[in-house]
Amino acid sequence: MAQIQTRHDPQKQQLSHQVAKTTTAVTLGGSLMVLSGLTLAATVIGLVLATPLLVIFSPVLVPAAITVFLILAGFVASGGFGAVASFLFYWMYKYATGKHPIGADQLDRAREKLTHAAHDVKERAEQFGQQHVKGSQGT
Repeated sequence: MAQIQTRHDPQKQQLSHQVAKTTTAVTLGGSLMVLSGLTLAATVIGLVLATPLLVIFSPVLVPAAITVFLILAGFVASGGFGAVASFLFYWMYKYATGKHPIGADQLDRAREKLTHAAHDVKERAEQFGQQHVKGSQGT
């Protein structure tokens, strides 16, 4: 009995994979293009139908939209400020209890620099005052 060898030709496999990829890409691309066209058409029809209503109600809608925007902006800003304040209180609590929060080293270095600068200014002012007093006594 002769043994039948089934060999897969790499070129035929590569060609079939290429055809499958191309077919899938064309099908998917075509479907998305049709969906895009339908969305565009629905948007245009919606605008055509809504434009007269928007023109009629614009004296009411524009101030209402501005008011809603300002109210929402206020709520967002208030929430943001509240979150920042909560974090700052938490950070100050950790700093005061000695738990060494992030940035505590930088704060300590800045405080030391300010303390040294204030001490230097105080010494210079005292020296200037002493020199000024000596100079005015001599005249």
